[in-house]
Amino acid sequence: MFERFKTHLTKVLSEIESAGLYKNERIILSPQGAVIRVSDGKEVLNFCANNYLGLSNHPELKAAATEALETHGYGMSSVRFICGTQDLHKQLETEISRFFGTEDAILYAACFDANGGVFEPLLTEEDAIISDALNHASIIDGVRLCKAQRYRYANADMDELEQQLKLAQQQRFRLIVTDGVFSMDGNVAPLDRIYELAKQYDAIVMVDESHSAGVVGETGRGVTELYNLKGKIEIITGTLGKAFGGAIGGFTTGKKEIIDLLRQRSRPYLFSNSIPPMVAAAGIRMFQLMETTNELQEKLHQNTAYFVSKMKKAGFDIKPTASAICAVMLYDAKLAQEFAARMLDEGIYVVGFYYPVVPKDQARIRVQLSAAHTAVQLDQCVDAFCKTGKELGLLKNK
Repeated sequence: MFERFKTHLTKVLSEIESAGLYKNERIILSPQGAVIRVSDGKEVLNFCANNYLGLSNHPELKAAATEALETHGYGMSSVRFICGTQDLHKQLETEISRFFGTEDAILYAACFDANGGVFEPLLTEEDAIISDALNHASIIDGVRLCKAQRYRYANADMDELEQQLKLAQQQRFRLIVTDGVFSMDGNVAPLDRIYELAKQYDAIVMVDESHSAGVVGETGRGVTELYNLKGKIEIITGTLGKAFGGAIGGFTTGKKEIIDLLRQRSRPYLFSNSIPPMVAAAGIRMFQLMETTNELQEKLHQNTAYFVSKMKKAGFDIKPTASAICAVMLYDAKLAQEFAARMLDEGIYVVGFYYPVVPKDQARIRVQLSAAHTAVQLDQCVDAFCKTGKELGLLKNK
């Protein structure tokens, strides 16, 4: 049986490679940062990590993790409700709630688990989920696990959202779900208008703040801060794996009754090990740091505005962005891979994104800015883009 299956798999893999869609993994030998060392020993500038605030190798987070390793051990070997809850887990949940201005929070191994475990315990076939078309894969998979009726609206299209809400009036409860920042384009969901429509059509709202928490808003509280809706959104999901230290771990935070029910019935929570205590301790320290200063958020906002402005001036096709994500549109998958490979030769670590990560013929280089980048490094990146763009015929007249 496997020989026939092997032939099938080999054919599929060959088709993926010939279409220019095969994904190769580059190996990094150093800690995550603005400068990293790759497998050939070369140091390059990293412009494709979710390390938005530059905290992935922060000394205070490492110190907190090291201390917890000594005081609380390496791993929990248990789920939360059996013997997997330490004081550190509860403290981190309290810090998350305080940061977002919510009533309670629940930890998961990853935000993929948070999104996968939120819909099914809360909604039944009597209810409706209205989802943005560009929501993250974890939201899509979570919706699939739920029996609620499914509605979809075009990305950030409020007229279409209203039409879907009208259609969903026949259901008992309605949940609108959206990414805060859409990870491939970098645009921010119009949460103010979503919230008004939710009030008008008797719906609750869920926002995934994975790419917006720590990034969007004056103090990095995400899109709820940006639109002055802190504490008003019923469900927020997010991750510790991006701006918040870049390790592992996800969370859902929001109304107390929702969090209580998730503790009782959310399968990824009930059947997955607790996050390691050292990750929880580093998370606690990270939130404490963010309470004391906005310096990193301000630096990130400055870096993003500077880089986007220079790239547009150079003539690149840039998706509109209000986050730290800058999508440099190339459209062709093979071109995106060739462009990324040449950028690495120039000392700039970026990756081409193409189908199925983004729609067909929408290939791009997704540049992610960090508070850790210096102005000199930003200029180096822009210069490398310009050099490569000219070599590949994208900036002929520039």
